[in-house]
Amino acid sequence: MKVLIVGSGGREHAIAMSAAKSSKVDKMYCAPGNAGIAEYAECVAIGAMEFDKLVAFAKEKEIDLVIVGMDDPLVGGLVDALEAAGIRTFGPRKNAAILEGSKAFSKDLMKKYDIPTAGYENFTDPEAAIAYLETAKFPIVLKADGLALGKGVLICQNLEEAKEGVKTIMLDKKFGTAGNEMVIEEFMTGREVSVLSFVDGKTIKTMTSAQDHKRAGDGDTGLNTGGMGTFSPSPFYTKEVEEFCNKYIYQKTVDAMAAEGREFKGIIFFGLMLTEDGPKVLEYNARFGDPEAQVVLPRMKNDLIEVAEACIDGTLDQVDLQFEDNAAVCVVLASEGYPVSYEKGFPISGLDEFNKHEGYYCFHAGTKFDGDHIVTNGGRVLGVTAKGKDLKEARANAYAATEWVQFKNKYMRHDIGKAIDEA
Repeated sequence: MKVLIVGSGGREHAIAMSAAKSSKVDKMYCAPGNAGIAEYAECVAIGAMEFDKLVAFAKEKEIDLVIVGMDDPLVGGLVDALEAAGIRTFGPRKNAAILEGSKAFSKDLMKKYDIPTAGYENFTDPEAAIAYLETAKFPIVLKADGLALGKGVLICQNLEEAKEGVKTIMLDKKFGTAGNEMVIEEFMTGREVSVLSFVDGKTIKTMTSAQDHKRAGDGDTGLNTGGMGTFSPSPFYTKEVEEFCNKYIYQKTVDAMAAEGREFKGIIFFGLMLTEDGPKVLEYNARFGDPEAQVVLPRMKNDLIEVAEACIDGTLDQVDLQFEDNAAVCVVLASEGYPVSYEKGFPISGLDEFNKHEGYYCFHAGTKFDGDHIVTNGGRVLGVTAKGKDLKEARANAYAATEWVQFKNKYMRHDIGKAIDEA
């Protein structure tokens, strides 16, 4: 098979590594890719939102399967464009990717089908939003409706902050058109857990659990980022939690989308909050998480290509999804100053060390070639992932491996997996 992966981050690197293990794959391309993905795939200079070029390339190279890694092209309808050209594609169509593309849509879906989530209201008028906030209970959460790279969520402690938040999202349009509509949501407390799942329109098979670290600084301080690290599995995702979610959240979401005429095929990422009143959905994503993919995919025993094809063909019920009985931790190496402003273009050393050790991985998020050298090319540069027999061993291994890699202005959190000690 010839496979094309669409995307350029650590998630796509993890997908490429996983796909490369499949005996079905003869040739792999990635658009646009990065310096790490180049080890497995031929990178082509086509952007993820250049739909016409992607379709033309897939036809020209007679691609057998396209895997869309990123949210923007999914929400924009890349799957529809490829399928219209007769190209098999793994990922939800535009009318299903709205599950991630519109927070207002997903909240309304949960309300309609009685899927547990935080209380909320949707607003398109800033004045009405402020009037609502004047009677609200704090802290409270403001969410830009559309895609905002994981940054369009503000937690406000009081009315002043909330008014400023409405201005930021709806008037200043800090997150662009994502802020044309806004969700105001009750603030939930508890442990956060991420559960990724494969879906074929009818059947859902969940993967091993994970937990992300969104804030830039140690102790969950600083600004929200795309994710500074993650671990898998979550010790808080117990058998009881899983049984509850199977009954009240996972299958109900798949059935709700089908009932709405929006058959979902691909990946549903469930962001869950384990509250005192039971698990509730924080958010849905319509693709692999980043950096969750970097700890989940290395632990998956199945052939990724076979599972993706089962999702497309509606035969996921025949797949026995299996994961290793171990743990993995990913620590993101970022550029100092991320997510605000940072310099890039610095040479990276020590990358070849990972090939010498079993169970250690270095996923490229923001890198590129400068001649023969690999240099930094983003805020999140690398995701250093290691396995271990348990979470504590995996964490120790991952942090040891961060020392192998050096570049100027290297920055990381030193407390990824701190919740492991609280379990």
